[in-house]
Amino acid sequence: MDLFEIKVEITPASVEETDNLLLELGIEGWSLLEDVIEKRAWVVGIFQSGDEARAQWDALRPQLGGAPIGEAGLRALGNSDWRDSYKAHFKAWKFGRLHWVPVWERDKFTLPGGEEVIWLDPGMAFGTGNHETTRLCVERLVELPFNRDARVIDAGCGSGILALSAAKLGYENVRGFDNDPDAVRVSIENAELNDMAGRVDFFTGDLVTGLAGHKAGIVMANILANVLIEFARELTDSVAPGGVLILSGILASENEQVRDAYAKIVPQWKIEHRTMGEWSDVLLRAP
Repeated sequence: MDLFEIKVEITPASVEETDNLLLELGIEGWSLLEDVIEKRAWVVGIFQSGDEARAQWDALRPQLGGAPIGEAGLRALGNSDWRDSYKAHFKAWKFGRLHWVPVWERDKFTLPGGEEVIWLDPGMAFGTGNHETTRLCVERLVELPFNRDARVIDAGCGSGILALSAAKLGYENVRGFDNDPDAVRVSIENAELNDMAGRVDFFTGDLVTGLAGHKAGIVMANILANVLIEFARELTDSVAPGGVLILSGILASENEQVRDAYAKIVPQWKIEHRTMGEWSDVLLRAP
């Protein structure tokens, strides 16, 4: 029998409140899907018919207040296991000599000579790396002049994609931290999946404790604009002389605000930015 999935994106700030609401209501069929690395979330319902899915959404929608930020999308799951439905959204991609490939394609994937691959099994709980915010970071990382000895820090590592990408490129001193212990666990599992256990130092920390006492030639932070602004001092202080700071998770409409905030703190640094879809990044180069 076919199943139907109805899915709608909600604001990151409403995740905890929405999760509590779903628990309180105790409505069967609904769950909360959170993408740790991209800091995005969705309410997802699985029902036995399209009509039931729409009716259930019409009943739930008024109770979510301003949480939804998109239209509800409905699709048939056919005979597939609904627990694997996320696979339809995750496709292999590459940039430069790095490939990011779902682990279920391992048997049929051929890696070109001189290139590297990161296997990912995103499941329903963490990032796939497909989102523009991750791609912006990765592309900046790949484009940087390579220095094997440069220290790399992935601040707010999520599922570890950026840190593992740095290690795959050949950087030997890579650290990644997140304030969510589950994200750190997932990052370690992803390292093991890629036979990279121990290659990256993953640990639990926030943007104060995780950066304290550490400086790096490359610091990456794919978070949210308001957090990047709030912790601008900590992030810039963590960049070694001549190093770079890569910021992402920034809506294009928020980019100027982020650049202005950092220009006030480090006016002598060179600042670049670019846009991909509705998202953008900021690259700062320390003198």
